[in-house]
Amino acid sequence: MSEVKVNKVSPRSGTGLQLGDSGDTITIPAGATLTNSGTATGFAAIDWQSTVVTGSTHTASANQGIWINTTSNACNLTLPSSPSVGDQLIFSDFLRTWSTNAVTLTLNGSKYQGNTSPVPVYDTAGETVHIVYSGSTQGWIPINDGAVALETPQAYAIEYIVIAGGAAGSGGNHGAGGGAGGYRTATTTLLTGVTLTATVGDGAAGDSDSASGANGSDSSLAGSGMTTLTSTGGGGGGAGGPSGISGDGEDGGSGGGGGSYSNGTHTNAAGSGNTPSTSPSQGNDGGSNGGFGTGQFPSGGGGGAGAVGVTPPNNSTAGAGGAGTASSITGSSVTRAGGGGGGAYPGGTAGAGGAGGGGAGGLEANGTNGTANTGGGGGAGNGGSPRSGGNGGKGVIILSMPDSSYSGTTTGSPTVATGVSGKTVLTFTGTGTYVT
Repeated sequence: MSEVKVNKVSPRSGTGLQLGDSGDTITIPAGATLTNSGTATGFAAIDWQSTVVTGSTHTASANQGIWINTTSNACNLTLPSSPSVGDQLIFSDFLRTWSTNAVTLTLNGSKYQGNTSPVPVYDTAGETVHIVYSGSTQGWIPINDGAVALETPQAYAIEYIVIAGGAAGSGGNHGAGGGAGGYRTATTTLLTGVTLTATVGDGAAGDSDSASGANGSDSSLAGSGMTTLTSTGGGGGGAGGPSGISGDGEDGGSGGGGGSYSNGTHTNAAGSGNTPSTSPSQGNDGGSNGGFGTGQFPSGGGGGAGAVGVTPPNNSTAGAGGAGTASSITGSSVTRAGGGGGGAYPGGTAGAGGAGGGGAGGLEANGTNGTANTGGGGGAGNGGSPRSGGNGGKGVIILSMPDSSYSGTTTGSPTVATGVSGKTVLTFTGTGTYVT
């Protein structure tokens, strides 16, 4: 074997320099170091692209590394045409959004794991896929296909409102208004990757018997890294009618009103709000019946999140439901969790529903239902024959976070509004989850 010893080899003319001929094997011996101070091509190395793919379609070239951002839309990635054995391609989830908008491959005439259909779909957050072309029989074969854990979780603040289901107004003859569902709000800072579970309480169904209205159901928001926030269902409106039936309102997030009493002057107490006790308060007491057991038999209004239920001022005017509480978390001021109004006989005045979804009391009529997804209390039924109390309004849970932090990962089909003063707002009207 001949040996040439020189310190530098340069082209005789031009700038091209060739080592050997086609079919030759160029050997670099063990222990030698090959230093590249320029640009190496044709070695099947992965050439990572500096431009992030954000479009709905993209065509790849062999031996590329591609970042794919599907925040705004899914992506259809076309594989290289006429690939050679050993060609590689790596594509990676740039912002961990493939679980929301997936990447689908167009095979471009080649097989994938030996098949031509169905086409591969990659839909796992944080996924990286490394494929190599093996030849026409099996085509492209993944040699690495999996999600990479997020090792640098970030924290961001989430504001939320949790409103329980409203109580029913009492039916019978002289029922009282139902209390609003408990209303609680807070802000917490959570790491990314936490699953929040929203459980929305139902409003209670009204009926026409002489018992107190039923209480609403609790709502809650729970997740690791935070204290579970539970709002209590509203307290039912107190029963009205003959002696021997308690006409006191029920306790709850907001308390039910006190029912009227037909056998002489007797005070039926209002239900207590903020039960169990929370700080700040989740609701207010209802109004008592004021001791009026004559005249038009007016009853008390149910408590609201922002004000107590009204006690009748005289023997003909029933108490209105307490007002709810206003919030601009959805971008405009909305009042929720108003109490139900008390009922009265003809010639009197029934109590209005409290601002924020409280149902009005009946005047020789059924009570009005509380408004759905406000937690409003149902209005009382009142009349010479049994009337139905109004249903309580179902609760609601609302989350707000920076647009830039919203993960897009939900269950339960919440309403999603983006760009609300730079915030994304999720409104849950049923059970669901959000992953931070």
